[in-house]
Amino acid sequence: MKKAELRKIYKQKRQHLSSDKIRQLQESIYNQIYDLDISNINTIHIFLSLEKFKEIDTKPIIDYFRDKKIKIVVSKSDFTNNTLTHFYLEKDTEIEVNTYGIPEPKNAEQVLETEIDLVFVPLLISDEMGYRVGYGKGFYDRFLSNCRKDVKKIGLNFFKPISNISNVNEFDIPLDFVIYPK
Repeated sequence: MKKAELRKIYKQKRQHLSSDKIRQLQESIYNQIYDLDISNINTIHIFLSLEKFKEIDTKPIIDYFRDKKIKIVVSKSDFTNNTLTHFYLEKDTEIEVNTYGIPEPKNAEQVLETEIDLVFVPLLISDEMGYRVGYGKGFYDRFLSNCRKDVKKIGLNFFKPISNISNVNEFDIPLDFVIYPK
């Protein structure tokens, strides 16, 4: 199936998840994250959840890594060129919602992509080869292409990967793996 069709299907599937179901699915995802080997991880990048799209709540993940003394990085979106700029998320960092409804850091120190060891990537669905369908603007593919070659790329999703996405292109960057409820 092609990305546009998958995007439509999985946006709907996610919207039909009840709050109770989401809590249950998230618990499985969190437990898998807590079991990751993070011995070589100093800095992670994670997205701030969009509640209106029923994205995975990343606050418990942020709290977990902060407790482990790992630096947290989040992004600001630039919709004029579909790029992300990255900033440390400290306990005192103010978050404001941009005109697109995306929470972003307000008073934070900028970070280069090359400083990041692990990226948690949002997605609607992925395939067994690690390719993903996001919201369709290419923000994360551009971002990941600027990261170090050894950066770990982990997708977070409520749904098990499908066999394949039919219209993957040369700009798509595969994930190392996807964490989804088992």
